[in-house]
Amino acid sequence: MKTLPILLAVALLVCLALPGCQPLEAEPGHQEHHTIVVTSPQARDVVITQQYVGQIRSQQHINVRALENGYLMEIPVKEGQAVKKGDLLFKVVPTLYQARLDAELAEVQLAQQEFSNTERLAKDSVVSQRELALYQAKLSKAQAKAKLAQAELNFATVKAPFDGIIDRLHEQQGSLIKEGDTLTTLSDNKVMWVYFNLPEGRYLDYMAALGQDKDTRQIDLVLANGAKFPHAGTIGAVEAKFNNETGNIPFRADFPNPKGLLRHGQTGNVLIHRTLKDAVVIPQRATFEVLDKRYVYVVDPGEVVRQREVAVLHEMDDIFVVKSGLGVGDKIVLDGVRQVREGEKVEYEFRPAAEATSNQKKHAE
Repeated sequence: MKTLPILLAVALLVCLALPGCQPLEAEPGHQEHHTIVVTSPQARDVVITQQYVGQIRSQQHINVRALENGYLMEIPVKEGQAVKKGDLLFKVVPTLYQARLDAELAEVQLAQQEFSNTERLAKDSVVSQRELALYQAKLSKAQAKAKLAQAELNFATVKAPFDGIIDRLHEQQGSLIKEGDTLTTLSDNKVMWVYFNLPEGRYLDYMAALGQDKDTRQIDLVLANGAKFPHAGTIGAVEAKFNNETGNIPFRADFPNPKGLLRHGQTGNVLIHRTLKDAVVIPQRATFEVLDKRYVYVVDPGEVVRQREVAVLHEMDDIFVVKSGLGVGDKIVLDGVRQVREGEKVEYEFRPAAEATSNQKKHAE
C-alpha cells in the first residue's frame, strides 16, 4: 500500500517531462468578455419636488400703540380674541386733552360772539369790512384749534384698524402710558405669507419655465409636526434684488388660512412640485462620479463601451433626471459598471427601461 503514492509521483514527473503534458497558458492577446446588463434612458412625465425652509407671517401684523399720554382706563378685549375692524381695543383717560378741548371750545364761542357783533356793526357801516375780516379770521383760527384738540382727544380711544387676532397685552388697566407705548399686536391671519429663499440658479430656472408650465406647479407647506397643511399655496411675490452675501433671492408663497391654524411667527417647509413633461430619467446606479462630474458607460453599435458625461437636472429617489448628455435611443450599462473599462468590447443582456427603473431600491453590487 505504501508503493501507491510513490507510483503516482513518478507518473507525474514523467508527464511533466513530455511536451504534450505542459500546463495550458493563456493565448497572447486573449480578452475576457463580461456579460453585463444594459438598458436605455426612459422618457416620462416626472414630478420633481424642491424643499425650502419658510418663515410664516401674517398678511397684516402691526403693533398697536398709544397715541396719547394718560391712564389706561378700559381694555374691553382679551388676549387671543378675534376682533372686527372698528372694535374698541383700549380707552385712555388723557390728563390734559379734555381740558384743552374745553378751553378751545370756549375760545370758539367767544370768537363767534365777537364776529357776530362786528358783523351787525358792519351792516350799519359803524366798522369797516377790513375789521370784520379780522374777526372772521379770528373765529376760523379758534375753530381750527378746537378741531385739533378734538382729534387729540379722539386719539385716546384705540380701535382695530382691520379684522384680526389680539396678541399679548403689554399694559394692564390702570397703567400710566405714554404716547408711542406698545399696547398689543394685531394679526390678520386670513391669508398667510410664507417667505423662503431661492438660489440664483433655481430662480433663473423658475423664470424660464414660468410661462411654459405655470399650470403644473403646485406649492405645499409642511408644518413643524411633519403634517402637510391642507391648502395649497401660490407664489405671491418675488423680491427685487438678490442677497449678495448668500446668493439667494426671497420668494413669498401665499396660503389661505380659513380655520386659523397658521399663526404669525411659525416655521415650515415649502414644497414646490413641478411636472416635467417627457423628462429623460436613468437609474442612479448606472452612473459613476469622477472629480465632481457624473458619467455613464454607453454601449456603441459595435458593442464597445464609451464613457460619457451627463448633466443631472434633478435627483429623486434612486433615479436621476438628465438635463443633457443622453437620449432615449442610447444604451447604457446598468449592472456591471465597475466591471467594464473604456473601449472594452462587452457582451450584454438588455433590460427594458421601464423594468430597469421600476425597482429603484435595487443597487448594483
